Amino acid sequence: MKSITIKGSQRESVGKASTKALRNAGKVPCVLYGGDKPFHFSANELAFRNLVYTPNAHTVVIELEDGQKLKAVLQDIQFHPVTDKILHIDFYQLFNDKPVTMNIPIRLEGNSPGVKNGGRLLFRKRKLSIKALPDLLPDFITIDISQLKIGGTIPVETLLNDDYTILHPDSTAVVQVKASRTSVDDEEEEEEETEGAEGTEAAAEGAAAEGGAEAPAAEAKE
Repeated sequence: MKSITIKGSQRESVGKASTKALRNAGKVPCVLYGGDKPFHFSANELAFRNLVYTPNAHTVVIELEDGQKLKAVLQDIQFHPVTDKILHIDFYQLFNDKPVTMNIPIRLEGNSPGVKNGGRLLFRKRKLSIKALPDLLPDFITIDISQLKIGGTIPVETLLNDDYTILHPDSTAVVQVKASRTSVDDEEEEEEETEGAEGTEAAAEGAAAEGGAEAPAAEAKE
C-alpha cells in the first residue's frame, strides 16, 4: 500500500490554549496511539490534503523534526461543523508483525451484461473492512463484473484471499444487478441470439440444398 509522508512536530503541551494556538497557526493537533503511550504531535493542515480528501486508502509515515519516522494509519478525524476545517486527527501506529484493520476501497472492472440489458447495478459495499499485516495491505480490491447478469450477486466469499481477512459475513453482497422495468432477461437474449443463428444456418443449408439439386442434373445431361 502507498504511504503518504506527514512532517510533524512533537507537542510539549496539550492544553486547550496550546491547541487553540496551533489551529490559529494553520496546524492540526494529532495523537498517535498503539505504542507504549499516546504520542502527541501537530502538522500543517495542508499536509493532510492527499490523505483525507481522497477515496483511496493510504498508510502514513510521520516524519518528526528529530529524524524519527513512525508508520501509522488514520483512525479518526474531527471536522468543524460549520467550516469543515480539520480539528483533530487520531492515528494508530503500525508494526510489521502486528495485523491492522483498514477500510479498503473496491474497484469494478469490465462491463456487466446485466446492465447492458437494462438492469440496475447496485454497488452495496464501496469499501470492505479487512485485517492484515501492514506489508500485505492492498491499495484496493478489484472485482470483475463482466459475467454479472440480471439477478446476479458478487458476495464477499468470492473475494477471500490468503493475504488478508475480510471482516464481513461471507454472504454479504458487494455488488449486484437487479431487474428494472426496461430490462431484458439475459437468458431470453441468449435464446434470441441462438434462434437468429439457427435461422441463418437453415437458410444457408437451404441454399446449399438447391445448389446440390442442380449438380446431379448437370451430370445426367453429360
